[in-house]
Amino acid sequence: MNYQEIIHKQKAFFNTNATKDISFRIKELKRLKNVIQKNEELLYEAIYSDFKKSKYETYTTELAIIYHEIDIALVKIKKWTKRKRVSTGLANLPGKSYIIPEPLGTVLVMGAWNYPYQLSLAPAIAAIAAGCTVVIKPSEIPSNSSAAMTKIISENFNPEFLKIIEGGVEETTALLKHKFDKIFFTGSIQVGKIIYQAAAKHLTPVTLELGGKSPTIITKDVNIDMTAKRLVWAKFINTGQTCIAPDYVMVESSIQSEFLEAIKKHIKSADYQIENQNYTQIINQKNFERLLNLIEKDKVYFGGDSDADKRIISPTVMTDVSFSDKVMQEEIFGPILPVLSFDNIDNAISDIKTLSKPLSCYVFTKNKTIKNKILNEISFGGGAVNDAVMHFMEQNLPFGGVGDSGIGNYHGKAGFEAFSHYKSILQKTFWIELNLKYSPYTSSKLKWLKRLIG
Repeated sequence: MNYQEIIHKQKAFFNTNATKDISFRIKELKRLKNVIQKNEELLYEAIYSDFKKSKYETYTTELAIIYHEIDIALVKIKKWTKRKRVSTGLANLPGKSYIIPEPLGTVLVMGAWNYPYQLSLAPAIAAIAAGCTVVIKPSEIPSNSSAAMTKIISENFNPEFLKIIEGGVEETTALLKHKFDKIFFTGSIQVGKIIYQAAAKHLTPVTLELGGKSPTIITKDVNIDMTAKRLVWAKFINTGQTCIAPDYVMVESSIQSEFLEAIKKHIKSADYQIENQNYTQIINQKNFERLLNLIEKDKVYFGGDSDADKRIISPTVMTDVSFSDKVMQEEIFGPILPVLSFDNIDNAISDIKTLSKPLSCYVFTKNKTIKNKILNEISFGGGAVNDAVMHFMEQNLPFGGVGDSGIGNYHGKAGFEAFSHYKSILQKTFWIELNLKYSPYTSSKLKWLKRLIG
């Protein structure tokens, strides 16, 4: 495939200014929603073939989010694209100042395998709303999902405007040799560094949505049963293959036993089985074996069962875990929940801060002082108080990481901004001009300048 020709044609189409027309963007966003809705069954079948993801979970964690992103953009796009007046200083009066949003140009969106539709199409929706032309490179790991997306996009969109390119490492490496006006990547920290290096050669701006070990801190004053119920859902949805899943729990030692019993109760009541479509497979054999290697049998409190033929690992809770254990050395990205205890919140915070800045952090507490202490002292991308994962659903909350967990953010207006440049404009009239800035420079002029500017 001639990538240079694809990119050249997209840039040429962008330069016709067609995508800068708001009505064009609205039309294409509506087309995308209609195309996805008409092909829902194809998308359901494809993702089930890849890792047994049910219709219910595919709709709630993939398609519903995509539809919502489109709907928000359709409602807000005229407001987002409107030039914004700002105040003008005395030195430039009479005059006015304003900011004009403009699309960055031709962009590359690189999706992740764990939510193959959402993490490829949601950033693309933001790019379309901003007025860009888009090349999507979905993950090759869920190959059926990738093929289904490629089919519906290629059959319904002008490739000079929206194009999907399938492939693996070879194709990605070849794509990254070309200059884009923006690269948006969702995936691992390791690959994120490679993307960043490739983008730097062209001075291409990036948004990197990465990961990390997202902690959960639980104090003794919580509603233990509700806390456990919310955490079990957040941890084991998509079999833990979620970048913002609670990676590990730090619970106040006085309630640890009761908390563990509540976790076990809610895992049992959830009845996690592929057969009843409440559970998904581990995406591939490589990740299955990686996850098994993190489980220390003598530290398993509950679960730990596996089926290699079906690529299933049951919800697993580990206790007596320390920060030096294997399970604490990397992002888990699977159905394993290490539980650690603490007696002193300052020590707990210090332990968390020995790890890289995570994508998310969750605190369950009724104690306002402790809540504020955690929110102020731990750096993380975003999170929730007395819940987990659900902050991702709030389109008014920018979603993104910090440090090793990412660069930049998106969702709603933040997504529009991620693919836009904001031009600053000063506009003046011809009818008057103060002589202060022109030579000859005198002490009298300097005094006036100090009054106006200083």
